[in-house]
Amino acid sequence: MFSLSPLLQWPGMNVYTYSAVSPLSQQNELNSFLWTIKRDPPSYFFGTIHVPYTRVWDFIPENSKKAFQQSHIVYFELDLTDPFTISALTSCQLLPQGENLQDVLPHDIYRRLKRHLEYVKLMMPSWMTPDQRGKGLYADYLFNAIAGNWERKRPVWVMLMVNSLTEVDIKSRGMPVLDLFLAQEAERLRKQTGAVEKVEEQCHPLNGLNFSQVVFALNQTLLQQESLRAGSFQIPYTTEDLIKHYNCGDLSSIIFNHDTSQVPNFINATLPAHERITAQEIDSYFRQELIYKRNERMGRRVKNLLEEHPDKSFFFAFGAGHFMGNNTVIDVLRREGYEVEHTPAGQAINNCLVPHRFPGSSFLSFMCLTALPFNNPLLLYCYIFIFFCLLFSLESDSSGSLQAVSMTDCSHIPCFLLHF
Repeated sequence: MFSLSPLLQWPGMNVYTYSAVSPLSQQNELNSFLWTIKRDPPSYFFGTIHVPYTRVWDFIPENSKKAFQQSHIVYFELDLTDPFTISALTSCQLLPQGENLQDVLPHDIYRRLKRHLEYVKLMMPSWMTPDQRGKGLYADYLFNAIAGNWERKRPVWVMLMVNSLTEVDIKSRGMPVLDLFLAQEAERLRKQTGAVEKVEEQCHPLNGLNFSQVVFALNQTLLQQESLRAGSFQIPYTTEDLIKHYNCGDLSSIIFNHDTSQVPNFINATLPAHERITAQEIDSYFRQELIYKRNERMGRRVKNLLEEHPDKSFFFAFGAGHFMGNNTVIDVLRREGYEVEHTPAGQAINNCLVPHRFPGSSFLSFMCLTALPFNNPLLLYCYIFIFFCLLFSLESDSSGSLQAVSMTDCSHIPCFLLHF
């Protein structure tokens, strides 16, 4: 996920209800956003979206949750639990020292921006939910958290901020987005965590737009918001659309690429020819800088991590758009010789906790994978024997991983009995 800030989310419009499959009874019929990197032990890619986790968690297949729980190390795009990350993201958004938006923006655009933010601040109390107020989240605090110090921000970041100041998105504040929730869960489970990107690698491409492109983008954003207020415009992809497609396991790359880049699509048929060219240039620039180049860099770093830790299982949680379309992170791994396969919702995850270097582990892995039934006393005896052999040959290291501490070889167990 392109985590511009924990507070910025893809803009949403009117909330509407939709018929969705039951998260439990028909979950196996859904697609999933889990891919398995075939190795011993296996590692996983998992696609996230930047919405409150409560909107999607019950629809995430159990095998995805199991892969997360069983992994040794969890990696994200950025570490949003690290205060330094948040501080660096904030600093990256600011204009050079001594400059203000009023000094750099055309007067008309600055005036419209200020008027729109005044409208949002006025409306925000009515957009807040009773649940938010019950948790001590108030409109003034929330407005300042999102839009505070807006006159010191670079125009491109103000454009993204304006996109996040919609009624639907305000109603979702106060709950961790999915990737942040996974990071918090990983910490709670005392898993080792990390990030494959640095803040500047996500931030600098946005600051790399030239001034005329930034002004065009901000102007188009304000035109959209003004049209929405007048009831004459509807954004093609809303937060609700994004959630619906994710919960239904729709692997279409279009809507998820928008969520991954966090940048609106300005291309539309009503634009004059010269403005359409500018919109296409911006779209092409962000697609190259925020998706393709990042995919290549992220894929190389995933490869390096897998090679540095061959005996560890990784869970890589990135924005879903990084795994779909062309030139994906998965494509980078496959070019390096890794076998990566999509893992449907109903497919079992190997939950055998056999250490990688354990003597006789190939045999025991076979045992766990075949999952033979306990249908006779001799078979039961064999399983019990294996269990105690495994138990007395292992101990936990400081990270909680099972490691072999003796040369006890369980391969002598009389498991010819399994053929009975």
